[in-house]
Amino acid sequence: MGINSQSEIAANLQIGPTDQGMVRIYVEGDGVDLPLDFDPDEAEEIAEELLAAAEAARGLGDGGSGSKAKKPRR
Repeated sequence: MGINSQSEIAANLQIGPTDQGMVRIYVEGDGVDLPLDFDPDEAEEIAEELLAAAEAARGLGDGGSGSKAKKPRR
């Protein structure tokens, strides 16, 4: 299975700090219980990759016209 493979698998995703100063991405689904811990610098790199992927997906979703409306940050 890869990025472009569709799936019917459902999972819950939680993200938050741990009491050890790490950032945890926790994935829970049918038969899956996966805690992934990252130091804060790694977590920021992941966040940047997520933002870049979201922007690229927006570009694909609008036919690649390049006009992208940005949502206000809260």
